[in-house]
Amino acid sequence: MSDTPLLKVESLAAGYPMLPVLFDISLTVSTGEVVAVLGSNGVGKSTLINNIAGLYRSTAGGIWFDGQEISRARSETIVERGLVQVPEGRRIFPNLTVHENLILGSYRRASARCDSNIERIVGYFPRLAERMKQLAGTLSGGEQQMLAIGRSLMSEPRMLMLDEPSLGLSPIMVAEIFALFGRLKNEGLTLLLVEQNLVQSLEIADRGYVIEHGMVALSGRAGEILGNADVRRAYLGL
Repeated sequence: MSDTPLLKVESLAAGYPMLPVLFDISLTVSTGEVVAVLGSNGVGKSTLINNIAGLYRSTAGGIWFDGQEISRARSETIVERGLVQVPEGRRIFPNLTVHENLILGSYRRASARCDSNIERIVGYFPRLAERMKQLAGTLSGGEQQMLAIGRSLMSEPRMLMLDEPSLGLSPIMVAEIFALFGRLKNEGLTLLLVEQNLVQSLEIADRGYVIEHGMVALSGRAGEILGNADVRRAYLGL
């Protein structure tokens, strides 16, 4: 794991017209790390990840990926550099097949290795191998999340950002998804995990940031955050 951040967010302020959401967010993610961004619904977690991905523009502060500022870069340019997002709500193409969705994932990166990467994806998600010709919109919610993650992995990302990946999934499917994150971590992939599922996120993460009221309220090693009495009281009711 490198001491030099692969991703650096510094003093970021962002939001929407007449609605500021983030006020002064700073965080780092080093190569090979899994970092969790935690907080209740509406605190700005998705706003943060969408700004990093280039879908929105921050009003102050800066974002750097691999030493290059990307605060004003186009989203497709950010993907080409290897920073890839799995969006909240999956955002698959429902009227395309599973196979076609996966192919689209390699459009900006790794198109020459599309076939071999599909083999790798079905190794992670054998269920998708049985549904290659099926329209993506007919999949179950868990299968759609598998497809969304698989589509992002098709681009061979250097860093993968996941926005609420466990949202709306059954406990069995959540366990399966987090098991994959553990596997990806062991393979050396850098992950930024934006989640409300505090316990499972911190069990897999190296470090975490807790956002409250648009600011970082707490940061540190995952175990320290999980053991924090205020965090356990606020998020776990303990």
